Amino acid sequence: MSSRDAILSRIRTALAGDPPVARPSIPEVWPRTNPGIEEMAERFTKELRAVGGEVYRLTTMDDARRKLAELMEELQSTLLGAIDRPICRELCGELPPDHVAWPEPGWTPRTMSDLVAGLVPADYLLADTGSCLIACGTHQERILCYLPPTCIVVARTAQLVEHLPAVWETIASRSGDPNLRGEFVIVTGPSRTADIEKILILGVHGPKRLVVLLVG
Repeated sequence: MSSRDAILSRIRTALAGDPPVARPSIPEVWPRTNPGIEEMAERFTKELRAVGGEVYRLTTMDDARRKLAELMEELQSTLLGAIDRPICRELCGELPPDHVAWPEPGWTPRTMSDLVAGLVPADYLLADTGSCLIACGTHQERILCYLPPTCIVVARTAQLVEHLPAVWETIASRSGDPNLRGEFVIVTGPSRTADIEKILILGVHGPKRLVVLLVG
């Protein structure tokens, strides 16, 4: 049986309502060493700063709120676009209601173009690459990761993981759930690109500045 025939056979089986084919086991690409939280936090911070990102270790959510207020003052902005998640609501709890814009179905890139900063919650922080893994349920949430010049990511230390394979089973299960929509976005540092003369430019295809508020 050719690869094409095998694929078509699986599609016919799925459409016929037969029991789904069991997901194959996941090969171990990177062994797990199960480091501690503090070790992963230090590795994440080192890796992200190496590519131009900023990490602020904050003990409590009150500390994170104060840091967010400092960032907004530094950016000279009173309007923050934020993905509507519990941790973002908690972080923005002391900001005036008209200083936070929560994504709406009618938002377009043009209506979001005035946002100076976007606040997004990380589902996981990958220590080995300094990457933020963000689940975006709508295209407005996905654009909020890219469009504003400054991207602020908030996460708790409990969301630190060793590397992507450590959470692959969870990601695969969520991605295969027909009741969930959207996609995962992996953000590693500010957007970077270079022309033929090897001149590095920040912020062309995404945020020019990436700030991670790591709470806990």
